[in-house]
Parts: sequence; structure tokens; C-alpha cells
Amino acid sequence: MIALYVIVVIVVFVIAGKGIKIIRPYEKGLIERLGKYQRTADSGLTIIIPFLERLIKVDIREQVVDVPPQGVITKDNVVVEDETLTRLERISEIARMDSRGGVHIVGANLDVLCIVVTCEPMPPPGFIDRAIVAARASGHTPVLVLNKSDLACFAEYEKMIRPLYTKSVDIFSVSAETSDNLKELKTFFSEGHRGIFVGSTGVGKSSILNKILPEIKLATAAISESKKRGRHTTTVSTLHLLDDGGELVDSPGFNDFGLVDTTVPELAYHFPGFEKATETPCKFRDCKHRIEPGCSVIEALDAGKINRDRYKTYLQVLEEVEAIDLEPKYRERRNRRKK
Repeated sequence: MIALYVIVVIVVFVIAGKGIKIIRPYEKGLIERLGKYQRTADSGLTIIIPFLERLIKVDIREQVVDVPPQGVITKDNVVVEDETLTRLERISEIARMDSRGGVHIVGANLDVLCIVVTCEPMPPPGFIDRAIVAARASGHTPVLVLNKSDLACFAEYEKMIRPLYTKSVDIFSVSAETSDNLKELKTFFSEGHRGIFVGSTGVGKSSILNKILPEIKLATAAISESKKRGRHTTTVSTLHLLDDGGELVDSPGFNDFGLVDTTVPELAYHFPGFEKATETPCKFRDCKHRIEPGCSVIEALDAGKINRDRYKTYLQVLEEVEAIDLEPKYRERRNRRKK
């Protein structure tokens, strides 16, 4: 992909005070990469490059171009005119809440959420479940990617994970180190999917992409041997076109996947492992599947059709979602999303 930039005509620009004057603007494009930026009174630099008349690269070292107040992210469709970059309406978006209550847009205009996990480092408790629920509630297809199949700890980890999720999502067991089963993952995306890799730092998201597209050479680092944690090397989300079709966004690692856009009824409906039980309506329409009589989830639990550990995780996430429901700012956000 990097080699292709040679044939691209670079936009000529000059710095004009606090902003940037684009001499030859491209009216419409798709964000390929959005660098870190901050507000500053000093002159900065913005480079906009068209890519095959379809993508533009926005690498912002200092915020010197006017951007929409709601912000832009990788995979956003935008219009650039003079010193203003305008974001077009998103087809889809998926958001998460961090441990401090901040809301972050994980991805936009995608159809697949690839949840990358491994045995070393292990994902935070409940991370997979929250990610699956967030994906489904926002209209995305969740896919589970088990990386590092070459490690000694992998077989036991896969033996634990597959029975829990095999009936809920597609699962790919791969190795970025040996390239095992990466062909199957590429075939999946060649069907025209547009996805994003999410997961904790050190699970190998960038390493997988480096094997799929060797020319991109994303920065990677070994995990800490003492703490068994990853080191932050990916700081910016980047969009990549796959050779056989499909698109993948690599994203920085994170551990918190709070369900900011998921309601209590959506939680049970989308929770992995509850699919069969929720096909049968509960006696009460507002059933939360705790102690309510005539609850199809509790009946399935008592019959051994739902894993009790899965149910405990559900109750923990339910408390979180109920607490978020009490916050007016998050309720207002959900109401806007539902319109």
C-alpha cells in the first residue's frame, strides 16, 4: 500500500496564520489516518493527500484546520473546503466508555468488530462480552480472533474460550508469528467486510496486520516479561485496504469497554450465550432476568442451558448498565442515537 503513494498527486498548500490554505482542495474523501492533534495558537501543519480518488490522509500534528465540534475519526467520510473539514453523516458507529466515564468512538462506517484476545496478555474480565454486546447493539457483526496460537498457553485458553462463544460468534484461531490460519481471516474480509481490530495492548493486532500486509510495517513491541502486559506502540487508528478485498482498521489498545449506548433490554437480548433463551419471551416485558417469575433466561439457567459463570458476568454488566441509565448525559446520548 505504501508503494502506491508514489503515484498520488500531493495537494499543494501554504500555512496561513493559525490555519491552512489548501490551494487545490479535494471536495470529498474518506479518512485513512487521523493523527493526534491539540488546540494551539501556534502555526501547525496539516497534510491532506488523496488516495486513488477515494481516501484522504489527514495527519494533524497541531490542530490548525477547523474540524467539526463532534470530531472525526478514521473511516469517516468528509468534505474539505478551504480551511474547513466537515464530517458527513455516519452510516454506523460503535462507542465505549472508559473507567473515568469518558465516551470514545471506537469505529465508524464499519460492519464488523474484530475482538482480538490471547492467553498472554489475558483480556480483562468481561471484555469479550461487553464488546460483543456493544457490536450487536450498534448493528455490527462481532468476530472473535484468538491470536498467538503458537504459545504454550494457547491450547488451554482456546479450550476455555471456544465452548463459551462458538454458538454466538465466528471464531478465528490464528498466529501472527507463524501466519497460521490468517488465510481464513483474509477470506472472511474478502467478502467485502469493513472491520476494526480492538483489544488490549499486546494482543497482536498490529502484528496480524503486518503479516496480512507486510508492506505497511506497523510498529510493534514484545510484551513485558515481568508484568505480562503489552507496551503501547499503536497510538493512531489506521485504515488498510486488503489485497483480496475488504478493509481493516488497526486501533490503539484499551482495556475498558463500558456499554454507553446499550439499554437494559438490549443487554440481555445481545448477551452471548443468551441467544436461545431470549427467543422465548419472558412473562414480563421489562424482565431483567434476576428473580422475576416466568423468566426464560432463569429457566434456561436452571435447566443447565446457560453457563452459570456467563450468568454471573451478565449480572455484573447489568449493574453497570443500570448505573449508566441514571446519568442524564448518557440517557440523552442514547435517545439521540435511537432517533
